[in-house]
Amino acid sequence: MRGPSLKRPLIVYPLVVHLLTLLVSVLILIAGALRIDSGGPYTDERIVPIIAAAIDRDPSGALVIRPTDDLSTLQAETPNLWFMVEDDAGNGVTFGTVPALFESFRGRLSELSFAQLRDRTPPHDLAAVLRRETTQIGPLTVLGHGALSELNLVVLLASSVIVVPIILLLSITSFAITPWIVRRALAGMSRIAREAEEIDPDRRGRRLSEAHVPREIAPLVRAMNDALRRLDEGHERQQRFIASASHELRTPIAVLQSKVDSSADPVVRALGGDLQRLTILTEQLLDLQRLAQGGTATEVDLVALARSVVADLAPLAIAGGRSMEVQVLRREACLGDAAALERVLMNLLRNAIDHGGRHVVLRVIGRTLEVQDDGPGIPPDQRERVFEPFYRLRPHSTGSGLGLNLVAEVVARHNGRVTIHSAPDGGTIVQVDLGVPAQGMSGMTAPDAPGRG
Repeated sequence: MRGPSLKRPLIVYPLVVHLLTLLVSVLILIAGALRIDSGGPYTDERIVPIIAAAIDRDPSGALVIRPTDDLSTLQAETPNLWFMVEDDAGNGVTFGTVPALFESFRGRLSELSFAQLRDRTPPHDLAAVLRRETTQIGPLTVLGHGALSELNLVVLLASSVIVVPIILLLSITSFAITPWIVRRALAGMSRIAREAEEIDPDRRGRRLSEAHVPREIAPLVRAMNDALRRLDEGHERQQRFIASASHELRTPIAVLQSKVDSSADPVVRALGGDLQRLTILTEQLLDLQRLAQGGTATEVDLVALARSVVADLAPLAIAGGRSMEVQVLRREACLGDAAALERVLMNLLRNAIDHGGRHVVLRVIGRTLEVQDDGPGIPPDQRERVFEPFYRLRPHSTGSGLGLNLVAEVVARHNGRVTIHSAPDGGTIVQVDLGVPAQGMSGMTAPDAPGRG
């Protein structure tokens, strides 16, 4: 299940706040512009350019009105249309019935440039607009009365022209630039994630850096570092206990083994098998401790290693009435920890001798090792669990349950894998694929040479 994303609180929510703030600000500005206490209709100033375009000069230079289509349309729409036009020289021309109130402007229009006039009571026949226009015959000042329009609509239209582009620009900025800003601000989190991916049981002591994360994230990083520290301390205590217990057990076991071997009492000598299993368990516990310390990788001749291990275990197999053989199908160099790989073969062959059939085969196929026996086999549903520590396929068997777990640990450190298959004629094949060629290893920390049990 995916967790919540930071995009919503860091991008969407601020955008909504910005838009609401802008909307409220615009409404306040519009309310002020509308002058609610004195609002009302005003003469539409779009009549000014139409009137100015209809003004021309006669041969004497006086201003005259030249009929145009736009002026005719304006006159048809506004029956009570009137206007006065003057140039800077004081020459003027009028159209319609100019109210007596505006006659005082005659001859002085050129001294004005901008005005919006309106009487106080409807039908506002005295409403007029005054503007200066630059035409082909020179600057003209127009004072006229035409169709009335509500200032509210004009302000709203003007506001829309201004506000809509701002909203679009703000939206584009929020959705395009804000994610980039957020990624830059949280770049330290990606770095922390990469550092966390490098933490594994073989690289203890690692801590996450607090230098590149925001102050708000730093407490989480510190808490994670404290958790890692506690885990490391617990692991160290466990390793010290295993090492101390194993070392302390070796001396009394050796003393007991000596007394059993030198005893003439058959009952005492019968304890030799139990002491042997106890010795193996002690050595396997030491192997666990050595695995945590790491080792040195060298080029390993798997064929020579296989023959050496079989030769060491031959007396044990002969004593139990078993036979062993080595089959070399392909020879290939491998980079790894020779002592650890020797321990892998030792555990696999000993398991095959103790729990397999009468004949055990060790095959070397390049960087793959196979141990095959003709015993009863391992049920498919148990083939993964046998690699768990202290798990025994048969609860009353004499094994410690650590051998195959150590095999899996060593193979994993060699970037390989171990699998269990059924043999064609019955029995079990344990296959070890070492994924490390002779040219190099990636991510392996090889264990020191384990002791033999």
